[in-house]
Amino acid sequence: MPATLHEHALFAGGPVLGGVHQVELDIEPHAHDFLEIAVIGPGRGRHVTSRGEHPLRQGQVIVLRPGAWHGFRDCAGLTVANCCLSAHALRAELAALYDIPMLRRMLWTDPVASGTHGVAVMTVDPGAAEEAVAEIGLLERDLGADRSRPGRVLGRLVTVLGVLADGRDAGRRTPEPAIHPAVAATVARLEAEPAHPWRLEDLARAVSLDPAYLGRLFGRYVGLTPMGFLARLRAERAATLLANSALPAARVGAAVGWDDPTYFARRFRALVGLTPTEYRRRSRSAARPSRKDVPAPPGTGDTAGG
Repeated sequence: MPATLHEHALFAGGPVLGGVHQVELDIEPHAHDFLEIAVIGPGRGRHVTSRGEHPLRQGQVIVLRPGAWHGFRDCAGLTVANCCLSAHALRAELAALYDIPMLRRMLWTDPVASGTHGVAVMTVDPGAAEEAVAEIGLLERDLGADRSRPGRVLGRLVTVLGVLADGRDAGRRTPEPAIHPAVAATVARLEAEPAHPWRLEDLARAVSLDPAYLGRLFGRYVGLTPMGFLARLRAERAATLLANSALPAARVGAAVGWDDPTYFARRFRALVGLTPTEYRRRSRSAARPSRKDVPAPPGTGDTAGG
């Protein structure tokens, strides 16, 4: 198994990576500690996740949250356009994306929904897929041409996301509502301190709402209960620690808020698709590359895949 792809080694200080590739070889299952969007173009292949193998089709868009894993098999002439976002940037300079309903659904709600193990697959219309692939190609050009002009790169990123969101939602009759302020405040509170021993009653009290009502709001805007959203956050942070630190699994669980090792292992497997030990083994079965030897990230090599 290849090593986990790490944002600290790949992003070179910027919040975005991107590129377009012709994939002819298998891409072994691997994990990331950043968010990836993969737009599928022409060609043939199969997508591998913890939920099994599924044939790829042109126009599919795969979104993987940090900590999720996937791979590609039986590829022949497959075009894959990757756009990767730093997990740190999603909590910092890119955090405003969460406030845009169509992007919140694409990047947060669907991938963290129950049963997806951090991987969501959607389909956009053919024109949107073709345009997104072209825009990611331009993003790759901008990244390679001049990294000292981040505004151009961020502008290209917003264009890619907008094209995909419009292509997905072209048939929707009504726009999604803006996120409720109480939900936004609770999400920010949970993301800031995921290891805190939160209770639903405490979260509801902080926004002056009844706990049951806050739960219904979360279901409407996020697709999960507040505690379900917290569990997904903890699993993402735990995956990063398992891949990047030497902490024993039990201490990783405690560090993200799951003090009971057995409970941590059960919750992590339910959310990520692997036990903590299996996840660490997969991420470290190959020697961790040095910065100069790190493999090309999705979107920067001739036959890459996210």
